[in-house]
Amino acid sequence: MALIKTCRGFEPQIGPDCFLAENATIVGDVQMGEQCSVWFSAVVRGDVNSIRMGNKVNIQDGAVLHCTYEKTKLHIGNNVSIGHNALVHGCTIEDNVLIGMGSIVMDNCYIETNSIVAAGAVLTEGTRVESWSIYAGIPAKKIKTLTPELFAGEVQRIANNYVLYSSWFKENA
Repeated sequence: MALIKTCRGFEPQIGPDCFLAENATIVGDVQMGEQCSVWFSAVVRGDVNSIRMGNKVNIQDGAVLHCTYEKTKLHIGNNVSIGHNALVHGCTIEDNVLIGMGSIVMDNCYIETNSIVAAGAVLTEGTRVESWSIYAGIPAKKIKTLTPELFAGEVQRIANNYVLYSSWFKENA
């Protein structure tokens, strides 16, 4: 069973039909919607500020979600994939977004709906990712416009696949 800890009087609120890997850690002021998943060795740390997730959010293996004490909160919309080993800190992510593997999203970034942050990208503090765009590099910059085909093939496919993957583990629980 995942490590779920109350901190400063806040107990994580896990929505219906969610999957939490046995070694995932969820702490403090965290609220998850429906059909979310937190995978192996991922950490969702709402100890210093609040973390809010919509529906169909997947936090993949080794990812870390956190905030800055008394300064930044973390807001994640619906249908969002946070890739393996990504670091997402005190920012806003709207709906239908893919945060690539190993990327870093710093405080006060704002990621608009229907966008991709490429694997390994570093969004420095306060960066705004435009809707229908792909940001990549260090520091991350817009590299191209997101096509409807790429959106369906990556953003939507990955979010839907993680609902499927989590069902395999729930069957054996």
